[in-house]
Amino acid sequence: MRISRRTIMATAPALALAAAAALAGCGSGSTSPSQVPTGTAGTSQTSAGPLSGELTVFAAASLQEAFTELATHFTEHHPQVSITFDFQGSQDLVTALAEGSTADVLATASSSTMKKATEQHLVAASTEFATNVLTLIVPAGNPAGVTGLDSSLEGADLVVCAPAVPCGEATAKLATELGVSLNPVSEEQKVTDVRGKVESGEADVGIVYTTDAAGAADRVMTIALPSNSVVNHYPIAITKDSTNTGAAQAFVTFILSEEGQRILQDTYGFGAPGAE
Repeated sequence: MRISRRTIMATAPALALAAAAALAGCGSGSTSPSQVPTGTAGTSQTSAGPLSGELTVFAAASLQEAFTELATHFTEHHPQVSITFDFQGSQDLVTALAEGSTADVLATASSSTMKKATEQHLVAASTEFATNVLTLIVPAGNPAGVTGLDSSLEGADLVVCAPAVPCGEATAKLATELGVSLNPVSEEQKVTDVRGKVESGEADVGIVYTTDAAGAADRVMTIALPSNSVVNHYPIAITKDSTNTGAAQAFVTFILSEEGQRILQDTYGFGAPGAE
């Protein structure tokens, strides 16, 4: 299994900033957003001094753009921390951890994949930090003339996420709720691959998260879906085998902070934690 890897290196001068308060309840189980400190990370001082070292974060593919920017802001608070990301389908990240890959933080695109990580004792307490919903995208200009989940899909090359992937699980729920049958020509292992095939024109239409549609900008057109109740909930947790728990706790706290939430929601279009 190949996992995309990106490292964010801090280059600003060292600041005398320290770890944010540890997450409440780092044992097993889940934690509500209100139980975790939400102030800006990097404002408290500890006897250990500033945070430093390597921090590895496994994050769902749909978080790539947002988490890359969040890491830049985080390392402004903690310039001695170097962050390496593995962005992949949530189910593949959990499998990688179960097979011995090491990480400090896991962020998935669905509560069901985090539940699997919890059941395998791979993570400590998880906390929801964002939500997301689905939309249709077509290549710029909409050459196939798709108008929605209707007869316009007949003869169009539809791509979706595989059922084991959070966006695929959500797609299946959507089809059931709306009473429609989908006949995709391809089922992808991560939502960014669905977006990529539509962007390139390899596919006529795809079902992705609204955040992925926004990230594609004018390379795609968005077609709204009928009203539905399908919402993906994104949890984050520190792994049981973390070798840099201080930095991991501070990173999670930053994601939940006012600054982190503003970036996720205002810049990248994620919904607030707990949104239905």
